[in-house]
Amino acid sequence: MLKILRYLVAGLLIAIVSLQPVFAQDTLTDSLETAREDWDFGGTGTINFSQVSLSNWAAGGQSSLSVLGIANVFGNYKKGKNTWNNTLGLTYGTIKLQNQRIRKSDDRLELNIKYGRQATSDWFYSAQVNFRSQLTPTYTVSRDTLLSNFLSPASVLASLGMDYKPNDKLSVFISPVTGKFTIVHDQKLADAGAFGVEAAEKDALGNPIPGTGQNFRKEFGGFVNVRYKNEVLKNVVLQSKLDLFSNYLHNPKNIDMNWENQVDLKVNSFLSASIFLHMVYDDDILIKTGQNDDGSDIRQPRLQLKESLGIGLSYKFD
Repeated sequence: MLKILRYLVAGLLIAIVSLQPVFAQDTLTDSLETAREDWDFGGTGTINFSQVSLSNWAAGGQSSLSVLGIANVFGNYKKGKNTWNNTLGLTYGTIKLQNQRIRKSDDRLELNIKYGRQATSDWFYSAQVNFRSQLTPTYTVSRDTLLSNFLSPASVLASLGMDYKPNDKLSVFISPVTGKFTIVHDQKLADAGAFGVEAAEKDALGNPIPGTGQNFRKEFGGFVNVRYKNEVLKNVVLQSKLDLFSNYLHNPKNIDMNWENQVDLKVNSFLSASIFLHMVYDDDILIKTGQNDDGSDIRQPRLQLKESLGIGLSYKFD
């Protein structure tokens, strides 16, 4: 646990040290009003609902009720040649099927901090720290097996590089120096080798030794982050985030991918619809694809897909 905290603190220190030039330019005589002009705060909150009710329905089916909440907030600083962009995204959803207990349908937490100092009109020297995890535990349908939890897994990327920002719609961050850290705090998941960490050691009989699985996996490589946001049609906003990472020290040709795409359709000031598609590929994360003749699981890397469609209430604030 102490090792995990050391790496988290190290990542945050990169961001703090990077911010020193920003605050060094602000004198103690700056007024509060002037400081406010350098900041831009805002965000969106959305609640999507889905409900099906069946009674004596001959074709069959199940009554259901689902709720999905999405919140995205930002705080951006710009003064002179210095920029500091902060975003926090939260997603949480539940679903209730007939005669079944409430289950979680979605759970995501992401924090991104990026400092940039302008080098040319379109290029910035940049440092970025990204943190991803979830809020609550996830279990199997029978609730007898834990699949994931807060900090199990968690991903931390600390990067130094150049950021290409030709306009307010597009940002392409290129980092040849990136540390990627995977955390699996839950020891049972770590012993199972979940999410790419090293599994528990085995005794002479081939049985796993509890408590010997690694809780931490560190990688060093190159990273590309592309962010795009644009109103492609009237009241239709497209947001896309693509992360690509190559581990210099292990199979650098195998590129880890995390790609999120969201289309928001605004009906009026409060009513909206959204389509979300999330694709993940990491050759260190093995997915169960079948069973061997001896009953053991066959696990292989696979493209992970998640899609959601929601209609609900949305509110934008500045």
